[in-house]
Amino acid sequence: MRRFDRTVIVVLAFLLGVVHAAPGRGDDPPRAAGPVDRRLPWVTENAGVPGVVFRTFDSMAAAGPVSYHVFTPPEYDVQSVRLPVLYWLHGTLGGLEGIGPLTAHFAEEMRSGRMPPMLVVFVNGLPRRLWADSKTGAAPVETVFITELIPEIDRSFRTVATRAGRVLEGFSMGGYGAARLGFSHPDLFAGISIFAGGPLDLDLDGPRARRNPRLREFILREVCGGDIDHFRAISPWTLAEQAAPVLREHATVIRHVVGTQDDTRELNLAFHQRLEQVGIEHDYREIADVGHDARAVLAVLARTDGGFYQRALGTPVPHEGKDSDVREP
Repeated sequence: MRRFDRTVIVVLAFLLGVVHAAPGRGDDPPRAAGPVDRRLPWVTENAGVPGVVFRTFDSMAAAGPVSYHVFTPPEYDVQSVRLPVLYWLHGTLGGLEGIGPLTAHFAEEMRSGRMPPMLVVFVNGLPRRLWADSKTGAAPVETVFITELIPEIDRSFRTVATRAGRVLEGFSMGGYGAARLGFSHPDLFAGISIFAGGPLDLDLDGPRARRNPRLREFILREVCGGDIDHFRAISPWTLAEQAAPVLREHATVIRHVVGTQDDTRELNLAFHQRLEQVGIEHDYREIADVGHDARAVLAVLARTDGGFYQRALGTPVPHEGKDSDVREP
C-alpha cells in the first residue's frame, strides 16, 4: 500500500474515533433509539381559561403536534415589553384541570405586586411520565420540553429569552420534574421551585407508590423500561451531586416546600437533607397543616414568600409578611 493511502486511512480512523468518543452537549437529554408512540396525548383539549392562549407546534421529537397553554398578563398586552417566563409542570394525572385555578392565583399575585409580570406556560408533559424521556424512546417528554417547547415560546412570544428570564416550578410529579430538569439543565433556569416533589426515593417504594402499585408498575415499565437502575439514574437525588457545582456557580435560586400533613413529607425532608449534603443552597420550608394540595401551598406562600420570583429574576423584592404558617426545620 502506498504511503499516501496509509496516511488517509490513519486520518479517517482518527476522525471517526474522535466523533465516536466525543460526548454530547451537556444540556441535551440522551436520545433513545426506539420508535415514538404516536398514540400518546400530546395534544390536550383547550382549557378555555380567560387570559390563557392554547397553541400547538409541530414536534420532530414527538413526530406530530404538541399542545401547550400560556397565560399572558395585562402588561404583555398593553406594552411592547419582554417578560420572563414561569414554566409550570403538572402532576401525575396531567394538568388541564389545574390551569384555571392556577391562572387565577398567578394573575392575582401579579396584580397585587407580590409577583412580577410573567408569562406562565403550562407544559404538557403527559400523565405519569416523570418529566423524563422514556428509556425505550416512546415518550420523549424531556426532549420535547427542553429542545423544542422552550425555543417555541421564545419565538412566539416576547420573552426574556435567556436563563435570567426563566423559572421552573411544579407540584408533586411536577415538583420532581422541576428538580430533575432544573438539575439536568442548570444553564436554562434562574429559579427552581419544588412543591411536594415525588417520587423522591431511589427505590420507587414511597407511601404513594405502595398505595398505588399499578402506578409504580406503569412508571417502571413505560418510563424506565422495567429497569430500576434507570429510575435511579434519572432521579434528581442522583443528579443533585453532579449539578451542585453549576448551580452554585450560577447562584440558582431554589425553594423546596411541602406540607406537614403531606404523605410525601418524609421523602421531601430526606431530599432536602440530600441537597444540603451535596452543597446545593436552597430554601426548604414546611407548611403547617397542609396536605398534598398545590393551591393550599401557593396560598400560604402568597402571604409569606412573595419574593421568590423576584429573587430568582433579580428584580426588587416586596415587603414580606410575618410567617406563622411556614416552618424551617
